[in-house]
Amino acid sequence: MNPNFSPTIRQLRAFVQVHHLRKLSAAAEKLFVTQSAVSMLLRQLEEGLGARLFDRTTRSLQPTPAATEMLPMAERILRDVDALSGGFRDLAQLERGRISVAITPTLASFLLPEAVRRFTQQHPHVRLLVDDCAPDQFVSRIMGEHVDFGIGTPERPGAEVDVQTLLRDHLALVCLPTHPLARLRSVRWVDLAGHSLVTVRPGYGIRPMIETTAAQVGVSLEVSNEVSFLSTALWMTSSGMGAAIMPSAYARAESNPELVIRPISTPRVSRDVSVVTKRGRSLSAASLSFIETLRGTLARHSR
Repeated sequence: MNPNFSPTIRQLRAFVQVHHLRKLSAAAEKLFVTQSAVSMLLRQLEEGLGARLFDRTTRSLQPTPAATEMLPMAERILRDVDALSGGFRDLAQLERGRISVAITPTLASFLLPEAVRRFTQQHPHVRLLVDDCAPDQFVSRIMGEHVDFGIGTPERPGAEVDVQTLLRDHLALVCLPTHPLARLRSVRWVDLAGHSLVTVRPGYGIRPMIETTAAQVGVSLEVSNEVSFLSTALWMTSSGMGAAIMPSAYARAESNPELVIRPISTPRVSRDVSVVTKRGRSLSAASLSFIETLRGTLARHSR
C-alpha cells in the first residue's frame, strides 16, 4: 500500500456500488458515469491500497475478503460526507442556521421589528439572536466575534472593521407645536442658544457629534436633561421639559402626534447607520439574507 494514498470520494462511491450490485454496468448506471470510468476508479483504488478488491468472473464481480472488511468503513465515510453536504445545502438554502447581531436598544426598537417579522416568516428554521448592547460595547462585540455582525454607528471606525451604509440619517430637533422653534421649517444650530434641551448623556451615541458641532459654530447649548435612552427624551419633550436633539429616523419612527420634527441645519449633521463586520470575516447566507430583508423594509418606509 502506498503510505501517501488517500481514497477519493468518487473511488469509494464506485467501490460501494460495485460491492452491492456486483456489476460494472449497473454501478455505472447508478452513478451516472460510464462503465470504463467505474473500472478506472476501482483500478486506482486497488493500486493505491495495494490489495485486490474484486475477483472477476464471466458474469459478475465477487468481493474479496479485503473488500468485505473495507465496506463498512467506506459506507460510514460516505454517510458522513453526505450528511456534511446536506448540512451545507440546508445552510445555503436557509433551511437551518443561526444569526447573531449586535445593535443598541434604541436602534433595534425602530429598525428591526418589521424586518425580523418578515425574515422569520420566510425562514422559520433560522434562529435569530439579537445582542442589545450599550453603544460603548458595540465594536467590541463585533471584534470579539461574539456576534456575526453589528448594525449601528461605530464612533471611531478603523482598519479593524468594514462598514456598509444601511441608512443615512441626520440630527433633528423634536419639540411641542407650541415651542418657539416649531414655527421654523429648519432650525439652525445658532437658533438653539437659550433654549432648554434634552439629549443623551456625554459620551453616548450622538452626544460627541452634538458637542463638536456646537463648538464649531460657537453656540453654547443649554442641556437641562441628559438621558440614556431616546425614548426617555421623547416623553420628557412631550411633558414640556425641553426640546430634544436626536436622529430624525428615530423621531419619525416613533410617530408621536403631539410632537413636531425639524431638521437642524447650518451645518446639517449626518449620521450613517451601517452594517459593521470584522474585517476579513465572511457573512453566512442567512446573515446576508437578513441584511437584504432589512434593506427592503427600510426602502419601503423611505418611499
